[in-house]
Amino acid sequence: MPYTEGTRAFQVDLRGVVDLLSRHLYSSPRVYVRELLQNACDAIVARRAADPAAPGRVRVEVTPDAIRVHDTGIGLTEDEVHTLLATIGRSSKRDELGFARHEFLGQFGIGLLSGFLVADEIHVESRSASGGPAVSWTGRSDGSYDVATTPDRPGEPGTTVTLRPRRDAAVWTSGRTVTELAQLFGSLLPVEVTVDGVPISGAGAPWQVRHASPALRREALVAYGRELFGFSAFDVIDLEVPEAGLTGVAFVVPHPANPGARDAHRVYLKGMLLSEKLTGLLPEWAFFVRCVVDAAELRPTASREALYDDDLLEHTRDALGARLREWLVTLAATDPARLRSFLRLHHLGVKALALHDDDMLRLVDRWLEYETADGPMTLSRFRARHPHGRYTTSVDEFRQLAGVCAAQGVGLLNAGYVYDADILARLTRIEPGHGLSRLEPAELTTRMAPVDPAAELAVRGFLATAATALAPLGCEVVLRDFDPAALPALYLTSRAARHEAQAREAGEMAGEMWADVLGALDAGGGEQPQLVLNHRNPLVRRVTRLADPALAATAVEALYGMALLHGHHPMRAVDTATLNRSFLGLLDWAVNG
Repeated sequence: MPYTEGTRAFQVDLRGVVDLLSRHLYSSPRVYVRELLQNACDAIVARRAADPAAPGRVRVEVTPDAIRVHDTGIGLTEDEVHTLLATIGRSSKRDELGFARHEFLGQFGIGLLSGFLVADEIHVESRSASGGPAVSWTGRSDGSYDVATTPDRPGEPGTTVTLRPRRDAAVWTSGRTVTELAQLFGSLLPVEVTVDGVPISGAGAPWQVRHASPALRREALVAYGRELFGFSAFDVIDLEVPEAGLTGVAFVVPHPANPGARDAHRVYLKGMLLSEKLTGLLPEWAFFVRCVVDAAELRPTASREALYDDDLLEHTRDALGARLREWLVTLAATDPARLRSFLRLHHLGVKALALHDDDMLRLVDRWLEYETADGPMTLSRFRARHPHGRYTTSVDEFRQLAGVCAAQGVGLLNAGYVYDADILARLTRIEPGHGLSRLEPAELTTRMAPVDPAAELAVRGFLATAATALAPLGCEVVLRDFDPAALPALYLTSRAARHEAQAREAGEMAGEMWADVLGALDAGGGEQPQLVLNHRNPLVRRVTRLADPALAATAVEALYGMALLHGHHPMRAVDTATLNRSFLGLLDWAVNG
């Protein structure tokens, strides 16, 4: 058959569309209760727009063979039933131009289809507030529907939706489950909702309830947070973003939170629960709070289980972040002891914020304690004590060198944890020329006292033996007097020496061509790690007096291996072999000596 030009309409399989929307749009069948409550509440809002004194009640009744939801809303005429209930995607909650009207919860005209998640037939009886006969509409999951009118007799406007559940949906349609779902989704709705006569809403949002005193209000909110999240909040922070019509509270988690965990916030839209575990509401650094908010202007997705990530949501995220930042600054000014308690729990979140915010950087500088060679202290105090202090970017390096630095009068700070080095680099924004610089371990050698010339002359032969023993390992031997005396040897290396060692090791493992390339890239500085022997250590002094050169070399190799282990330095295969050989050699000498 030849094709002809002209505009044609799509052919739509109604059964397939109903199945797609009712079974695949939503993540769980439980949302049918939310959608029924949503439509009922929107009908009440529409009626009150013309008659503010109109009653606002939603009554849910559950029997063994049916679920009925009755509202005192605006109702539908026969024409509206054909237009709105029988056209998928058509909604009365849009204006003449098709834009969503913000006073309504639903916007997409597909909520009623969620009833097909638990039933094969939906029955609607409605009487319009504008008059006319009551209308009966019955829709089926195969895409067919019937409409009938009843004789015009007096009656209150409103709508009753009836579902007759399938047997396989019994778990979602029992009286207990419907009550729990209605409480979950509708507890903050501004209209009266009852399930089998039991009220489940009407009190309003807990953070908007009036209390006799701020202390009683805080106590009530802490109890509310404990009921929702299972913890007694460290503090409760009021939230408000007028542009989004958002109010709510943030509960500060009372234990260390995992920065990698996704935030999980409870979000309502106009009193109806959108999600119990919404992500993306707060900045990533604010992982130390859990929020409960109600918003009027944020846009839900069609499934009403997430929010559109649009400009308004981005503004809301920034505004909520600013509110948390304001709380921290206020806490620093009014209750320093409580701030310290907070920082002990959630220092990672504050550090992350300090990377982008100067006020938070000042807060970190003044209040957050760091590990130093002189004990825990804040950055500002450390800089006052050591104007030209040093820091390490490795926790192991700090632990190895802290005692030595303290003995030599060198201020050393541990910046080996996440964000620390970046914060120190950014500190110049608020403290130009703050003076802290990264420690080069090799520079400690210059701060250690040289050995008495006469004593060094007496052990010249030992030093030559030690140098020969460690030459194949690419390590120099240095003798110094330093504290603590209990430390026999210290392995020190610079970044340049580490890079050269890594290049040589890579060259040995690579093919001839790559070895030549790596050799050409070698800066040729000739820097080598140093094994610094402590002449104040009794063991080292005894080793330097050994008459047997072979035994002295073995002892030096053992000290070298011990220094590597003590400093948590990476060990090459040759280092491991040297350590094993020295241990077995000393053991043999001890047994047979």
